[in-house]
Amino acid sequence: MITIRTEREIDIMREANQIVARVHEALAAMLQPGITTRDLDAAAEALIREHGATPAFKGYHGFPASTCISVEEVVVHGIPGNRVVKSGEIVSIDVGVCYRGYYGDAAVSHGCGEIDAARQHLLDVTDLSLARAIRAAKADNFIQDVSRAVENTCKAEGFGVVEDFVGHGIGDKMHLEPQVPNFDTGKRGPRLREGMVIAIEPMITMGTHKVRVLKDGWTAVTADGKPAAHFEHSVVVRQDGGEILSGSPTLIWGVRETAGALK
Repeated sequence: MITIRTEREIDIMREANQIVARVHEALAAMLQPGITTRDLDAAAEALIREHGATPAFKGYHGFPASTCISVEEVVVHGIPGNRVVKSGEIVSIDVGVCYRGYYGDAAVSHGCGEIDAARQHLLDVTDLSLARAIRAAKADNFIQDVSRAVENTCKAEGFGVVEDFVGHGIGDKMHLEPQVPNFDTGKRGPRLREGMVIAIEPMITMGTHKVRVLKDGWTAVTADGKPAAHFEHSVVVRQDGGEILSGSPTLIWGVRETAGALK
């Protein structure tokens, strides 16, 4: 069953997601060559708790950290640890919180220091696909319309669209129906209704769409070892397109036709 949220519920989810946005702003400012992913995670947890929220990921099915930090070939669910981030690498940061019984969830991929043109293009196109998917998240469209917006944008540029992991509904639990694939499954899926809240999260690779999960049971890496990008917003379905709950005035993603993304 897919729940239509009241405006009161959406207001609380907006607060939760604004905590997520503040954490992303802080981690973006910290990200530089030489920092460890554990340092970033510790800062995130402290800030989440400072705002009266709890880290949604910590302990979720046994996940050991407060954030997922995925570097280069890691697509999603990277466990923060001793890995030292290097200049030229893609670093994807996924943050989730629980606040007053409701959840916020968003992800951003960054270039650490100076990155090459190919990696920058991957980031630009993935971000662009999220922007287009958010615009497709309007009442009376279908999940398929959101999925196609991501797939059509990214495949046109030769990138791989991960199929093993998808977006999801979000509310009083972190993962709810409906699933939100980033590829066209061939089915329309549920009709979008105003007040539905979904987490749209393109996971895009520079090579194959295939991934494998490491022995830790969490870390998902590209099968060919090539870099990946991951962007996500929590979005309310509205009449004229998705309303972003996790937006930031200083760290902008998923809302723009990225200059130079399509050349």
